[in-house]
Amino acid sequence: MKKLIVFDLDGTLAESKSPLDAEMSTFLSTLLGIVKVAVISGGNWPQFEKQVLSNLPDDECLKNLSILPTCGTKFYQYKSGWENLYSEDFTAEEKERIISSLKKAISLSGFKAERVWGEQIEDRGSQITFSALGQQAPLEEKKRWDPDFAKRKKIKAILDTFIPEFSVHLGGTTSVDVTKPGIDKAYGIGKLRDILGITIDEMIFIGDALFAGGNDYPARETGVVCIQVRDPDETKRVIEAIIACLDGVQQTRSG
Repeated sequence: MKKLIVFDLDGTLAESKSPLDAEMSTFLSTLLGIVKVAVISGGNWPQFEKQVLSNLPDDECLKNLSILPTCGTKFYQYKSGWENLYSEDFTAEEKERIISSLKKAISLSGFKAERVWGEQIEDRGSQITFSALGQQAPLEEKKRWDPDFAKRKKIKAILDTFIPEFSVHLGGTTSVDVTKPGIDKAYGIGKLRDILGITIDEMIFIGDALFAGGNDYPARETGVVCIQVRDPDETKRVIEAIIACLDGVQQTRSG
């Protein structure tokens, strides 16, 4: 029986930078009532507050939820309130090197956006994120910009030559994430294992970018059972199946 269900956020639980819809909120609340849940994403803590936590009931079930911003370089647990267990941030020198390298790679790639909505480069403390159309770009614009990841794969290839000492991953719909080496969804899975005391074979990971090069792919490399989804609607069907399965196991045991 699985003890922990781990989710990616954007493209899996919600559309990019959008809040959970009402149906997803209900499914997630029900799941939290019967099993531990974690959400790992490249987004920073305020993004989780906006997208996830503001759309869940503020009740005891939150003690079953772990939040891992920036791929697990931060870890939040609910006790009497939300507590940050740790935060592994870049030094000022590292940030400067990453940001200057990002700017060069974007220029060399030739993929300069005609219009941007908000800042393109965001310092998330333990992660630097480039959003091609800006942090506040409309979802439909983002979906059109790089649906096959080709543009960001080119940016990543250039960036890998500039800063080989850091990890570069493709995230969301228009994002490129830079972290310390080895910081990815696999790192987050390892942190969940160590802090919660749950083995990897007792977990399920659900994400929309489990393909090679996708920012969910490192989770697959840990050996955790992975479920690839197309979008939040497919995630809902997966959660329904998990709830039915866990309910069935609990009823069998109680019987």
